[in-house]
Amino acid sequence: MSLQPKRSNLPPKLKVCGLTKPDQIQELISMNVDFLGFIFYQKSPRYVLDHLSREEISAIKHHGKVGVFVNEKTDVIVKTVQLAGLNFVQLHGDESNDFIVDLRQKLNPEVGIIKVIRVGKNDEGNKDKIVPTLSSCVPHVNFYLFDTDSKAFGGTGEQFDWNILNELEIPLPYFLSGGISEENIGNIKTLQQRPFALDINSKFETEPGNKNISSIKKFRELYQNNR
Repeated sequence: MSLQPKRSNLPPKLKVCGLTKPDQIQELISMNVDFLGFIFYQKSPRYVLDHLSREEISAIKHHGKVGVFVNEKTDVIVKTVQLAGLNFVQLHGDESNDFIVDLRQKLNPEVGIIKVIRVGKNDEGNKDKIVPTLSSCVPHVNFYLFDTDSKAFGGTGEQFDWNILNELEIPLPYFLSGGISEENIGNIKTLQQRPFALDINSKFETEPGNKNISSIKKFRELYQNNR
């Protein structure tokens, strides 16, 4: 029996990542954006704590606040989740399965875990690297997120070859990230298992952390009508 979840005809949900500006966050909330992404990786140009405190993030009324972490200590993640009122943890680094098990035990059970799988743009061994992660993480995470591999751990605006997703048995709902734009959104129709959500970031900015809200609105209308 195939492990593939049933294909959905519903449009993917939308996650906007790399948020730093309160007014833009409120505009996205008014648009009913499903997930708000806050980057807690200090080396990122969208490092949220340079702009907002954990308490200010906690005060944001939204059910889909995602904290993005890269190779962070479990205790730091748990404390940040509590102080910032996060609903999801996105693990974007090289976190091991043992790390994820430990984190799952320490987090509130209501907090979801999104495990990022970074896909190389020109790596013929991608599938062999991805399959073990897909199978081992299932009991401990809620979603996968496929993104283009980079030294910066995301936010490059570059797309990986989505065809590899059709070669995989993906046992959980997944977010699709990495260079998603108006130009390539139509290619989602080629995916046998549609993404649960789209994760957009640098393609919809005027500068790191400063989102182009009108462009996001246009994009959302486009993909909802293009499914």
